[in-house]
Amino acid sequence: MPTDIEIARAASLKDIGQIAQMLGIDDAQLERYGRYKAKLPLHLIDKAKAAQRKLILVSAISPTPAGEGKTTMSIGLAQALNRIGKQTIVVLREPSLGPVFGIKGGATGGGYAQVLPMEDINLHFTGDFAAIEKAHNLLAAVIDNNIQNKTNNLGIDPRTVAWKRVMDMNDRALRKIIIGLGGTTGGIPRETGFDITAASEIMAILCLSDDLSDLKRRFGNIFVGFTYDKKPVFARDLKVQGAMAALMKDAIKPNLVQTLEGTPAILHGGPFANIAQGTNSIIATRMGLSLSDYVVTEAGFGFDLGAEKFLNIKCRTAGLSPHAVVIVATIRALKYHGGASLKNLAMPDPEAVQRGLPNLEKHLENARLFNLPVVVGINRFTSDSNEEVAIVQAHCQRMGIPVHTAEVWAKGGAGALELASAVACLADAQQTPFTPLYDWNWSVEEKIRTIATRYYGADGVEFQSKAKADLKRIQSLELDKLPVCMAKTQKSLSDNPDLIGKPTGFTLTVREIEIAAGAGFLVPITGDMMRMPGLPEVPAAEAIDIDNEGHITGLF
Repeated sequence: MPTDIEIARAASLKDIGQIAQMLGIDDAQLERYGRYKAKLPLHLIDKAKAAQRKLILVSAISPTPAGEGKTTMSIGLAQALNRIGKQTIVVLREPSLGPVFGIKGGATGGGYAQVLPMEDINLHFTGDFAAIEKAHNLLAAVIDNNIQNKTNNLGIDPRTVAWKRVMDMNDRALRKIIIGLGGTTGGIPRETGFDITAASEIMAILCLSDDLSDLKRRFGNIFVGFTYDKKPVFARDLKVQGAMAALMKDAIKPNLVQTLEGTPAILHGGPFANIAQGTNSIIATRMGLSLSDYVVTEAGFGFDLGAEKFLNIKCRTAGLSPHAVVIVATIRALKYHGGASLKNLAMPDPEAVQRGLPNLEKHLENARLFNLPVVVGINRFTSDSNEEVAIVQAHCQRMGIPVHTAEVWAKGGAGALELASAVACLADAQQTPFTPLYDWNWSVEEKIRTIATRYYGADGVEFQSKAKADLKRIQSLELDKLPVCMAKTQKSLSDNPDLIGKPTGFTLTVREIEIAAGAGFLVPITGDMMRMPGLPEVPAAEAIDIDNEGHITGLF
């Protein structure tokens, strides 16, 4: 079997104008970035049409180092739906360079279920991440400039500034830094740091905005810190929201590309799901629903992270409701959650599969909390035995959950036809909106406890001293009615990455709560979560190279 990049390079791509024509878009309306990429103008969004179309959410069990292939499944499912006559677009996030050069080496699907051109998408694409960085860091520069100046000064207390800087790279050395050194011309020394761009509030705002006007309004609402006399300072007080929005004039438009089989794909935004909301933009989802009968989208990591935020934050902000949910499971991931070692996951081990089923079961129970129809998609690998697959199928059937295997990596859309038919039937039959997990009007503590106890399975929540102080600050700013966007490890249903499977008897620890007033949510940070990841001991960057003809290798 050829590698992902070899498959991508051998593909015969259609001109992006042909993909647009499939959606009824005239070529003159495209903003082209070469032959195979284009931005779509926002006037193509039709909210009335979008409300009549079917939205399908793809999520997964708790991720493992072996990978579950959620993006690959999303792409393959969209291709399969088109094969059975259901006009479908897949709507996804854009990859971050951090994971591309860190662990993944790429994030555009795999095998015969990829979005193309994969090298462009994985690297700089259309420059959206760069625009987000510039808008974010412009605000950071204006804040420090205001602190430095003796005139036109808001009196910002530098000790209270919550706004860091960002870059799209995993660089743990920048988590905590001192700036302003070098004497009076170098600024005011203070402690700050860097987050990764995917965790930027600018990224979150992009993905939750309706249009450019809403984007600018939200930029103005960004909380910066306090003055020396304890008055809150927002970005609008610095009069910088217009300039920030100007930097985003192109980035706000979603990107049109294609899958390996020519299925239209819209990519826009890229927040992580463990430290941000983990889903593509409202604009992209509405665009897809305006242009096609079915939209397949994915939410990052497991159902406990991306899907919870997709439903409680994104959908409630936008007035969206999915019509079906696919939870992706793999035999090897279930074996891992059942205690099998990573090096033995390709070996048959029905007992480990059986022991790992509680993790899948918990995610299915969580999906039912939202009163949404669910189907399990087993992303099948060649190492999976029939006995192992049968164990999962029998368990799902006992729970009353439809289950289908799919081989989208090896076969593309042809490997998911049964799954596509089942998903379409569920989506077509669903008429009622989902049930939210909590009321935004509840106290911040109650919202966090509800997620922790009902959703993660914790016995309770411990708020550390910094978190308690943050709760008082949030109350004083009258921001306590915002939803919460949990920052939690993706490796476990708990806040301890070592507790795999379905942990019980644990207490969720909230270390602090960040304010993202522009995005419109609060960020409780649990356990040891960091908003700037680090590179692994052997980063994926070591395998990536380019030859004299411009052919890139090592992306997968």
